[in-house]
This record gives sequence, C-alpha cells and structure tokens, in this order.
Amino acid sequence: MTKFSDLALSPKVLKAVEAAGYETPTPIQAGAIPAALDGRDVLGIAQTGTGKTASFTLPLIHMLARGRARARMPRSLVLCPTRELAAQVAENFDTYAQNVKLTKALLIGGVSFKEQDMLIDRGVDVLIATPGRLLDHFERGKLLLTGVQIMVVDEADRMLDMGFIPDIERIFSLTPFTRQTLFFSATMAPEIERITNTFLSNPERIEVARQATASETITQEVVLIKPSRRDRAAKEKRELLRALIAKDGDACTNAIVFCNRKVDVDIVAKSLKKHGYDAAAIHGDLEQSQRMKTLDSFRDGGLKILVASDVAARGLDIPSVSHVFNYDVPSHSEDYVHRIGRTGRAGRDGKAIMISAPADDKNLAAIEKLIDKEIPRADNPIAAEEKQKKADKPKTDKPKSEKAKADKPKTDSPKSDSAPEPTQDADRNKRGKRNGRGRDKDVVGMGDHMPGFIAMSFDERKAS
Repeated sequence: MTKFSDLALSPKVLKAVEAAGYETPTPIQAGAIPAALDGRDVLGIAQTGTGKTASFTLPLIHMLARGRARARMPRSLVLCPTRELAAQVAENFDTYAQNVKLTKALLIGGVSFKEQDMLIDRGVDVLIATPGRLLDHFERGKLLLTGVQIMVVDEADRMLDMGFIPDIERIFSLTPFTRQTLFFSATMAPEIERITNTFLSNPERIEVARQATASETITQEVVLIKPSRRDRAAKEKRELLRALIAKDGDACTNAIVFCNRKVDVDIVAKSLKKHGYDAAAIHGDLEQSQRMKTLDSFRDGGLKILVASDVAARGLDIPSVSHVFNYDVPSHSEDYVHRIGRTGRAGRDGKAIMISAPADDKNLAAIEKLIDKEIPRADNPIAAEEKQKKADKPKTDKPKSEKAKADKPKTDSPKSDSAPEPTQDADRNKRGKRNGRGRDKDVVGMGDHMPGFIAMSFDERKAS
C-alpha cells in the first residue's frame, strides 16, 4: 500500500501531513501528486470527499518551497467557483504549509479591496481567488499574472460551465503559456472535457472512479410527493421535509438541506426555525461575513441544519454530515453528485434523501442515467400515516338518511291485481307536482272558456 512517504514530498510537507493525522494517500492523491511533481499537466477526476484538495496543495507547497514572490506577481494561482471553497482551500494551505515559509492571499468578494491590495503588494507565493474578484484586481492595475508558474482550477466542470467560460479564457490568456495546469473535479462531462483540452497540454489523466459516481457509503433514497392542490404544494413539501427529518430521529445528528432557488432557501430555513429546528440559511445574496459565520457554526457543531443553495454543494469539506436532503431535485444532474457528496466523506456512513414531485420526473431520470442506477423509492411518511389513520378508523352506522329510510313503516298496502290502471290525466297531474306546479287538474285551454271580447270583431269592440 502506498504511503505519503513514497510520494517524494519534502520532509517538511510530510511532517505537516503526519501532524494532520494522515498516513495513507487516497487513490486520487496517489495518482495526481507524482504526476504534478514531475511537472505534468493533470486532469483529476474523483468522487467528492476523496481528498482532491490535498492532491494539488501538497505538490504545490513542495514545488514553491524554493524561490520568492515579487510584488503584485503571484507565483501560483488557484481558481475556485465559490467564496466558501476558496476559503477552505486557503485553510488547507495553512495546515500543510506550516513548516514552509510561503505567503498566500485570498481574493474573494465581500472583503475589503484595501486589505487584499496590501497582501498582493508584498508579493504572494499562492493566490487563491474566485474569477470575478481576480479580474477586478487586474482591471484596477493591482495584479499581474505573468509570473504564474502553476495554475490550479478546482471544481473544473463548474468553472467551465454556467457562464464561467469567458472569465476562465481571459484569465488563462493573462498567464504564461509555459505554466503547469492542474484540473480537478468530481464530474467531467464530455463537452466540458473538450474545452479543457484547450487549456491542458498532454495531461496525465487520473480517474480513480467512474465519472459522476457517489460514495458507496452513502444510502440514497427518493421520496415521491403528489400535492393535493397546486396552491398547497409548497406547504405540503415543507411538511414532508420536517417529517423526513423527524423520521430518522437521533440518527440525524446534522444535515444540509439543498434548494434550487435562493428564495426557497430563506423560506425553508424560516419554516424549520418556526417549527423548533435549529436551522440557518446560506446562499450567494448574504453578506460574506454572515455566510462564513453560519458555515463555521455548522462545521463546529453549533448549528444542526444548514439550508443552502448550490453555493455550499461544491467541494466544501465538512467531515461529519450525517444527512443530505435534496428539498428540490437538481436541474443539473451533476449537481446531485456534488450535493450528496457532502455526506459519507472519508469512509463515513451517510444518508441522502431527495423529494421529487411529478414535475421533477425528467430531472430525476437524468440523475439516474448519470449515476447509472435507480435510486430506491422510500415511503412518504405523511401519506403512510394518513393511510394508517383511515385503516384504524372504526366503522360507523349507516347514514341517517339510509337508516330513516330503512326504519320508515310501510303504510301502503300491496297492489292488487284488480286495482285500476292509472289514467293519462293522473300521470300528467303527477308530473305537474314533480315539476313544482302543484296543480291537481290539467291546465284549462281556450275552447268554451274563451272570453267573449276576444271573439268580437273590431267594429263591435269599437261600438261597445
């Protein structure tokens, strides 16, 4: 079995790894670290929670240990899709570079430009950034990328997808073509992979698991819901979420609830808090300080339920998340793999439960096609409870109307064979009563009862 000591890392890096409690590298680390140390471009594909961050931070620290950065010219660049992931990568560098004199800067939104400018002016060995804030600094003339020796793109499929491509292309154009490039992700769709070929030169492809697979330690379930009425759909869906959380009881030590829309994140978080759950929201519209405070509280165990948009789905390493609830079926099937990858990390057991309405059938089918298996259907606890109530309900007597009808004495004598047949006039009278006219006789026509003045001529009427 490969050990970190077999990967040709420097003693100072190995000492930090040992202090962090790691002895054996994961498959993605064992494959990517030697290739990176050899100066090769790397395309790493592995499940979430398998240690991809260390796959580039360790060789990066090793290679940058010698040399010194110049002002405003970072020696390496790590691009991340979200502020939270960028901050987590920075924490990893602090952990593994504790025995090496390396400087770093974190460029993310929600933080003062002035503080970031001061760090860049001193010169940084490692620059960790989100694309938008990086380009902001460049356009202000505070940053040059011509000194970048190593460039890392974390969560590459997300960075290249959903509108990030123009920013990525521009950033790459600002770096030297001689740079070494490392791409890492849990998923890599064919169309996205073709784009990476324009950025990578003869890369070493490290694929330790079939693309878009989830860890075998994660129990996956989907619960089907059919709203009773359209205007009650959202309310009934929130009721089902609470029932699912309550169903697992103490086994649900903490959980992340994923929603597709930011507005639903706030609504679901408020609903859970209203019903006594310890929950808080995190999404892109919140202040960065609030987002980090909420995330730190969840990571430290002070918060039990984190309701999040996909800002928290990518790459965040929160080791002991027991449950992931997909309140909404992801519209992009790859996001499902990233979301449920927040649980079952590093060999731990985890549970992922998804709520699916009839309108989600198409997206659910796309997810099952991507992961190449059918997600087991679980019982809807609310529907099961209502069904049980109906089964337990005692049988009641006949309705009053039926009972009264049955108890009514029969006063009419049976018809005799000699009884006269009803006449046509009698039938008409009965029909008249049924129609509400209440007449006992036929309607009298004109005939002999016609008033005399009607039969008079015009002259006779005039004379009278």
